[in-house]
Amino acid sequence: MDNTQPTAPITVAITGASGTLGQALLRCWHRRGARLIAISHSSTPLSLHAPDGSAIALQQLQWQCGQEEALLAQLSQVDVLVLNHGINRQQERSREATAASLEVNALSSWRLLEGFCELVARRSAGERAARPPSEVWINTSEAEIEPAFSPLYEISKRLLGQLLSLRSLDLAQQVRLRRLVLGPFRSALNPFGLMPVTFVAQQVMLQAGLGCNLIIVSPNPLVYVLMPLAALSRWIYNRSLTQD
Repeated sequence: MDNTQPTAPITVAITGASGTLGQALLRCWHRRGARLIAISHSSTPLSLHAPDGSAIALQQLQWQCGQEEALLAQLSQVDVLVLNHGINRQQERSREATAASLEVNALSSWRLLEGFCELVARRSAGERAARPPSEVWINTSEAEIEPAFSPLYEISKRLLGQLLSLRSLDLAQQVRLRRLVLGPFRSALNPFGLMPVTFVAQQVMLQAGLGCNLIIVSPNPLVYVLMPLAALSRWIYNRSLTQD
């Protein structure tokens, strides 16, 4: 008789869940049998359906940037946290637009990353052994190293990328960190994107399944060369000039 206990489904929480990429990732994780938590600023209920027309079960959480502590209190059972939210204020450069871009695109993700790692660190040894390894996926975009024709978007995403590179020296000991460096895909923010969002989401899942921590999906071949070099140079720089 097989006494093996059935494996509990992995729990995945995705911010920016009402956006095009967020919904595509939710569908991909649904096909893998994950328990899904959709996190969004929008108060409009999210309704997703599988290819056979059946409704996809979602726990939905509404939050606002600056309320990370309250959100983290609801994520104690999450195995994979995908930080995917963001805004693009495009041609704006006002004080208000700058503050919003930094807060939404960089600082809120940084606070959620730090807070989630603390949640994982507080889990008992027995709880950690009974669960799949915890992961955080962070969508920094190729604006880290490439022009996005939106100065505030570039500045805020580069800040997020730099923070991730610095803090990964410590936080990677607690959770697995995956950086998503994505090129232009079609969405409400970018209707002229070159890549279909379904393709992007499938490539993200494929590369994660292959064990990649640096996940790149871009039509620009230079990104596949420049981003690993940038990540390596930051690692060397931060390791050399900081202390544990």
